Order: sequence, then C-alpha cells, then structure tokens
Amino acid sequence: MILGGGILAYPTESVFGLGCDPLNPQAVFRLLRLKQRPVSKGLILIASDFNQLQPFIDQLPSQQLEPVIQSWPGPHTWVLPAAPTLPFWLRGDHSGIAVRVTNHPLAAALCRASGRPLVSTSANRSNHPPARNALQVRLCCGGEIDMILHGATQGLAQPTSIRDALTGIILRS
Repeated sequence: MILGGGILAYPTESVFGLGCDPLNPQAVFRLLRLKQRPVSKGLILIASDFNQLQPFIDQLPSQQLEPVIQSWPGPHTWVLPAAPTLPFWLRGDHSGIAVRVTNHPLAAALCRASGRPLVSTSANRSNHPPARNALQVRLCCGGEIDMILHGATQGLAQPTSIRDALTGIILRS
C-alpha cells in the first residue's frame, strides 16, 4: 500500500496522521493537495529507528545530535539539516527536515514494514483541528485516502513539539 503510492491514516502519539512514501512524489503531492498545504512549508518524516532517517539528513555535530538521539523514540520532532539530495517536496523552502523516531507501535510498524520513514502530517485540512480518531478521519478525508488503520493515539493533548537541533529553538510547542 505505502510503496505503491497509497495514502493512509493511522494513530500517532497525539493525533491521527496521514502518511505516504516520502520518495514517491505523486503520493506526496496528492497528500499536499488533500491537506491544502503548500509544498513550501515542508513535511515531517517519522521512522521506526534513527537508521531509517540517515539517508534523509546531513551530518550534525555530536553535541547537537546527542539530545536528539536521547529523546527518541518518543513524541519529540526535531529539525535536522537536510541531506543535499533531499527532494524539495519534503523540505519545502527550508534547509532542514523535521524528523521523529516514533514510539507509537502501529506507526513504527508501518515504517518497519515499508523499510523507510513515512511522511507524517496531521489528519486534517490546513487550519482545521486534527482528527483524534478514525471516525474524525473518515469525516474529514475518508474519500481521499486509501486506508484508515484503527487504533488509539497515545493521548498527548497536542501534536508533538518541534525543535531545531542546531539552535535549540522550539518552533512549535
């Protein structure tokens, strides 16, 4: 499903996410159209482990990488320097890419099954509240996605925070 260009919804640490293969531009642009999100904003990648993210990121000094690694797996999204070959449809107008090693068992299993990270963005249209269960996903996006995986979120009240690994600045709290 994922490697074939599908878009699916699944529970994450806080809300339901919409995901697809980050290396499939047709799937990514379909997801961006569904969300009504400009490509310039960039996207988040989730992975089951740090090794899955390495082809997508550039080197980071060890003193800046250490807190990132120590926070994972978990609900902590970090902006890391993007690999020079990273497609624009993932990083948008930015020099970095937002990434997370998820601790949600279902989301991590999807990444392991596909053998790569997933694009992961909240299941909603831009500027609307994110879906917190499968019914809300069906109501907002049901006819435009290929599959909804049922399961519980891990109950965080808000989507994960985003921090810049180079500067330590919190970009979203």
